[in-house]
Amino acid sequence: MPNKYAEIFFTETVQSLQRERGSHHIYGPQLKGADTHFALTLNEQNFIEARDSFYLASITEDSWPYVQHRGGPPGFLKILNERTLGFADFSGNMQFMSAANFKNSNRVMMFLMDYVNRRRLKIAGLVTVIDNNDPRFAQLDLGNYRATPERGIIIEVQGFDWNCPQHITQRFDKPTVDRAVEQMLATIDDLKKQVADLTEQLNQTNQPKN
Repeated sequence: MPNKYAEIFFTETVQSLQRERGSHHIYGPQLKGADTHFALTLNEQNFIEARDSFYLASITEDSWPYVQHRGGPPGFLKILNERTLGFADFSGNMQFMSAANFKNSNRVMMFLMDYVNRRRLKIAGLVTVIDNNDPRFAQLDLGNYRATPERGIIIEVQGFDWNCPQHITQRFDKPTVDRAVEQMLATIDDLKKQVADLTEQLNQTNQPKN
């Protein structure tokens, strides 16, 4: 059995094009050997828990892909176990696009970005929608977070893959910039104090002696 992500997405058409373009020798071996890329290791879990947003793709009843952004405080996307993720789905613009799509197909794709470190993780999964009264919702609740959850979304991981950092433009969020500025200002204050102390020492050394 193979890399589970490759098993899902390296269809016959994909493999045919890989052969045509000369890359199948790189990716073909992923379709053989022991099962991999279906259980989240600590590396994936730590990455997921640090995210404050991700993109979620679902499928309409007319087979169109539909992508929405989901955000919240870091850790709002919960690790329920090595094969299961979940999050509280907050009230939005009341279009109910993803919620409706889940009634048609429970297949989803998640795209998680770390622009600061130029990393991205793709996760394919199967969705289960639960209401706020479901006992499982307690694992997803964020307590005093300002948004109101309408439902819970539980995702059974089917496969995942890391992308290379090529062409990811490095971006920094406000908390990261604020921390860097705070450290810079603290360094400047320390240097100012050192200059003031040295100036005082020089002034005392250069004072005329009686």
